[in-house]
Amino acid sequence: MNRPLVSPASEKDDKAFQELIEFFNETLGFCPNSVKTMYHRPAIAYAFIELNKAVMENKGRVTSALKRLIGYISSNVAGCRYCQAHTIRAAERYGAEEEQINHIWEFRTHPAFSEAERAALEFAVASSSIPNAVDELISENLRKYWNDGEIVEILGVIALFGYLNRWNDSMGTTIEDGAVESGEKYLKEKGWTIGKHR
Repeated sequence: MNRPLVSPASEKDDKAFQELIEFFNETLGFCPNSVKTMYHRPAIAYAFIELNKAVMENKGRVTSALKRLIGYISSNVAGCRYCQAHTIRAAERYGAEEEQINHIWEFRTHPAFSEAERAALEFAVASSSIPNAVDELISENLRKYWNDGEIVEILGVIALFGYLNRWNDSMGTTIEDGAVESGEKYLKEKGWTIGKHR
């Protein structure tokens, strides 16, 4: 794509829109262009924000950092470079250990990951694959470490990023400088590039 399918909205006089921007400035350091694009139909942007808040709210042992690592794995499987950079940036901002960020694709064997984290990340790989690859072995392993509510939280993250992966790859959303910085810092050695998200 030579340019995004739809450019981000820029209603500077809209107070509600500016509040959305402030919310993301606190969480990512910038407001994602994806949300600004959704804002061409404000109800979609607001519904997304509410879903995002509900999914990312911590109710138990599924930490903010782990949720962002799950989002990264899911986005990587889907191939969305925009979301890969966003989730690795968010993982860093929400306290993921540098060892985990640097060895995310070695989660099956690297000592920085617990067995519970491995089960969640393996589930993220399987449930983000097309066709879906969640089987009895993956399900049983997930149930061994996480309760029903926690599994709902984990799948909520994966499903949220399924939406975002489709949105951003189809839209060709322009990636923000902060996300580029994180992508180049953590993912470039593994082949990450901006791709269509110029």
